[in-house]
Amino acid sequence: MELANLLTAGDTLNFTAVVSDYPATGGWTLKYHLAPRVSGSVIDITATASGSDYLVQVSSSTTGGWAAGYYTWSAYVEKAGERYTVSRGQLEIRAASASMAAGVDNRTHARKVLDAIRAVIENRATLDQQEYTIGNRSLKRMTGDELQRLEKSYATRVADEETIAAGGIAGPLGRVRYGVPN
Repeated sequence: MELANLLTAGDTLNFTAVVSDYPATGGWTLKYHLAPRVSGSVIDITATASGSDYLVQVSSSTTGGWAAGYYTWSAYVEKAGERYTVSRGQLEIRAASASMAAGVDNRTHARKVLDAIRAVIENRATLDQQEYTIGNRSLKRMTGDELQRLEKSYATRVADEETIAAGGIAGPLGRVRYGVPN
């Protein structure tokens, strides 16, 4: 009954959801609601009955119109005025590479910041001053320890994003990969 953690706009969405407590044969309807975290349009999906299970299918022409970004989703069942949430999660919709213009930087914010921090660390090898003043202007750089702490923080964020994108669960208990639903 779960959506993958990563979808690509323009790909067909096709999987079977099993909600044993609320089977399709009992008159229940399964729906998904995807709400963008920042801005954009809400996406609603209604599954069709497939025996007691549910078939979730969305054509590539439909997903091709979905905006790239991060979404919070919930799956719920409905019948005769009753509604129950059966699952929820987070997912990222990525733009299809075929639709991207040349030179588009589609790295995540965390990846961009991590790359910038690492570039600063690399360039520090040629700088020997921590701070300097010219006239009434001064410049003070972060210490090596501060840069290393910041680099470690963003490296963890990027690792979490990559684990989630690969269908795993990220967090302080470890980065464990699980299979992506069919």
